Amino acid sequence: MAKNKNAQFKQVLTQLITDIFEKNRNIALNHKQVASRLNLSDKASVETILEVLVEQTEKGLFIRPERGKFKLKEQKTFITGTVDMTASGSAFVIPDDEFEKDVFIAPRKLGNALDGDKVKVYVFGKKSGRRNEGEIVEILQRAKTDFIGVAKISEKFAFVIPDDRKMLHDIFVPLADISGAKNGEKVMASITDWPEGAKNPIGKITYVLGSTGENNTEMNAILAQYGFPLSFPAEVENEANSIPDDIAKSELNNRKDFRNTTTFTIDPIDAKDFDDAISFKQLENGNYEIGVHIADVSHYVTPNSALDKEAYQRATSVYLVDRVIPMLPEHLSNGVCSLRPNEDKLCFSAVFEMNEKAHILHQWFGRTIIHSDRRFTYEEAQEIIENKTGDFAAEILKLNELAHILRVEKFKNGAISFESAEVKFKLDEFSRPIGVYVKERKDAHKLIEDFMLLANKKVAEHVAKMGKGKNQYTFVYRTHDSPNTESLNSFATFASRFGYKINTRSDKEIARSLNHLMEDVEGKKEQNILTQLAIRSMAKAVYTTKKTSHYGLAFDYYTHFTSPIRRYPDIMVHRLLAQYLEGGKSANAEEYEKASEHSSAMEKKAADAERASVKYKQAEYLEDNVGKVYTGIISGVTEWGMYVEIIENKCEGMVRLRDITDDFYVLDEKNFCIIGQRKKHKYQLGDEVTIKVKKVDLTKRQIDFTLISKFD
Repeated sequence: MAKNKNAQFKQVLTQLITDIFEKNRNIALNHKQVASRLNLSDKASVETILEVLVEQTEKGLFIRPERGKFKLKEQKTFITGTVDMTASGSAFVIPDDEFEKDVFIAPRKLGNALDGDKVKVYVFGKKSGRRNEGEIVEILQRAKTDFIGVAKISEKFAFVIPDDRKMLHDIFVPLADISGAKNGEKVMASITDWPEGAKNPIGKITYVLGSTGENNTEMNAILAQYGFPLSFPAEVENEANSIPDDIAKSELNNRKDFRNTTTFTIDPIDAKDFDDAISFKQLENGNYEIGVHIADVSHYVTPNSALDKEAYQRATSVYLVDRVIPMLPEHLSNGVCSLRPNEDKLCFSAVFEMNEKAHILHQWFGRTIIHSDRRFTYEEAQEIIENKTGDFAAEILKLNELAHILRVEKFKNGAISFESAEVKFKLDEFSRPIGVYVKERKDAHKLIEDFMLLANKKVAEHVAKMGKGKNQYTFVYRTHDSPNTESLNSFATFASRFGYKINTRSDKEIARSLNHLMEDVEGKKEQNILTQLAIRSMAKAVYTTKKTSHYGLAFDYYTHFTSPIRRYPDIMVHRLLAQYLEGGKSANAEEYEKASEHSSAMEKKAADAERASVKYKQAEYLEDNVGKVYTGIISGVTEWGMYVEIIENKCEGMVRLRDITDDFYVLDEKNFCIIGQRKKHKYQLGDEVTIKVKKVDLTKRQIDFTLISKFD
């Protein structure tokens, strides 16, 4: 309590000190001069003023123009930043300078700016303590000019009404530019002009996606919305198709031959692109040689080729509910590069000699040729693990045993296990959802994961240690920062409501208590919510050339080496590793950092597209269940409503506050709940509630519920 009072006192004092500088035209003052102007002379107050000045200088509110003196960091008249639109039509500009405050933009001061645009803002003078307000004076860079929406066509003109809720302007389209679109069809429109003073931008329809509500149309609309192309350019397809299936004999001289070593793949039942295989051999000394063999995509996709440029732009394959949009054309992803059984394939490999305790005694990295003996599904491999019999049972059982040791060691070192429930849909022949199930992760999945993690870790470690001191080799790492303290404390407070304790004293204690939590919640109704909130409290993993550790895995060195068919960073990693193994010089760091940032951004877009496709299928699944009553868990609370996840099928929808009629409810953000202002009834994140499916909007991918109040 005393700590909170001290923090509140400092907050008030900060505002008073700020006022002093503003009233004195921001002349430089020392802490005693500030105290004098505040009529404070006791020692404790003067010392606290100095503390506040030092703390707020570190946070960027004040600067030190000379020793012992402070002044306000002057508010810039103009700033640049990114537009974040609100549903009401106003916006905030998030400044490029992290020390600047967000700037509120009223609707009439937006000009023609759209969500995500990079803009220049004139910041108005403001009264002390009030938010920054401003006006957008220049659009520096459009976030996008292509929008997905529904065509509304009349006799003389047309409009496209965008699906994007943050795009608040319909696009005017002259009839000459509708590209054959029919009224009500879903289309892509591109903004071509926005005359000064005009309410609506002018555009043209560039692509007709099809009939609204039709599955193929809606899936393609999601891809287009997030900037993923719907097909490969002819040049790219032609280049891919010109690559022969056969391996040139001359290539064998440059590679280690693993074709006579037992090798197999373990993948999902519906997989077509097999980019990793495992080989197993017991050595004469009793140890095991285990090879992690990865499709040698970089042998076929050469720098600056049409294939390479296309793969770079896409950066990743996209996995929607009913389809995969590959990063590479099918001839490569499902053919030449795919490690199909009973075919010779080129690989880039990480090979480890291990003893019974899974200690690595020797490692080797390089190019190989393999011949997979068998393609296992996860289910087939799991059956062998459980029944201890079947094809290559001895090899699989030993690999599982070693993987288990690696896993235990990983968690002992502070790795965090996030086992969130992965929801899958059963689809009919028209891709309509007819059932929902939760995908289980068993030992067969973990076996593959543990050896892929080992390869990723050891490749990163090897390159990081090749350079010494300032002569570090440029490399692409996969990094993950430790969690933000405020976010973690907020999650710990919420988890305590379910009786779970999160120890935040150190990284290892955090990891240990999070792992205990994940074990305890498995199979319980609150598992999904607590897991998702725990993940949200963590920092996001990204690609970068700046070597930092991976907090979630507790690895000092980590990269992505094992999936080059579906991830562009893995192709970069293969190229760099090959270059350094051959004694080449360090690559250009700036070039690879730019590529890493692009890959991280595209990865996020792919994840957003995947979530959008899940939302669509959830809406489609509940479309035939309007009026049905379900039990759900409150999975999110906002100022306009609360999200509820149905326990039975994991579908999530919203109960809008305006539809709860027994009281006037408002959000209590700090305590993760909404509270009735008269009766003080409370709906808390994690509460079990009964709801009825009220309405489903497939176009907006929205599900509305009606609450059957627990207080009735």
